[in-house]
Amino acid sequence: MTPILMRRAQRADVPALVAMLADDALGRQRECASDPLPASYFEAFDAIERDLNQELMVATLDGAPVGTLQLTFTPSLSRRGSWRVTIEGVRVAAAQRSAGIGRQMIEWALARARERGGALVQLTTDKSRADAIRFYQRLGFRASHEGMKLAL
Repeated sequence: MTPILMRRAQRADVPALVAMLADDALGRQRECASDPLPASYFEAFDAIERDLNQELMVATLDGAPVGTLQLTFTPSLSRRGSWRVTIEGVRVAAAQRSAGIGRQMIEWALARARERGGALVQLTTDKSRADAIRFYQRLGFRASHEGMKLAL
């Protein structure tokens, strides 16, 4: 397994990251990877970049983006005032899937969560993503809560 390098995303990465987010059945319904991209993606990137509790990351292999994830650090009064870390938007480029990149990305994210004092790491994945659910379970995640969402 070739080791990846994790780095903070840059504005120039946004098209590649959106392409990864759009590259599956669910993503195609939610994302718009047109050229040019809608301005909303760059506005979101700018907001993430300004927020010290957000880290949008890029996994690179030989300098090329091959994965992405976002970490959100949330202070909480529960769990004795601990920090929760949410991992979201996890994607690996289609040509690189099943090569251990996702595992390396999540292991990096867990180490980063510990480094920032996180007491709990949480994530969600769509119930239709059976492969993703098995992947996260192999890494030790457990479906301990029932999550709910409401589209606005």
